[in-house]
Amino acid sequence: MKVKRTERGWIGHFCCAAKCLFRRNTLLEYEYIRIVVSTIGLMTNDYSAHEYVKIKGYCYFETMAFHAERVADRYWDADVSRQVRFDSPCSIPEFDADDLANDMHEAVLSEITRGLEDGNKY
Repeated sequence: MKVKRTERGWIGHFCCAAKCLFRRNTLLEYEYIRIVVSTIGLMTNDYSAHEYVKIKGYCYFETMAFHAERVADRYWDADVSRQVRFDSPCSIPEFDADDLANDMHEAVLSEITRGLEDGNKY
C-alpha cells in the first residue's frame, strides 16, 4: 500500500499563521493513520506588510507535523496536541528562502512517507 498525499490550501498550524505569506499543508494517509505536515513562513508584523518577524523568535520558516483528527465530518485537520516527531530540518533562519522552505517541507513528507510505508513509525 502506498501513502496517499493531498495538498491543501489552508493553514495547518501556528496561531499567528494568518500573518504568514508562505503556507503549505499536506495530508498523508496510510491505512488508518493520517498525518498533517504544515510549513509556514514569512510572517509580517502588525505595522508593515513588507517587514518580516521571526516565528517564535528564531526562524522565518517552520515545518511541523501532527496526527490528524476529523473536523466537521468532512476534513482531516491537524490535532496540535499530537505532534509527530521527525529528524529532517524543521526551521530556516533566513527570510529570503521560500525555495528552501518548499525543500524542507518535501524532505519531511519523504521521511514520514518512508516511515509509514516501512511500517516502523507513527
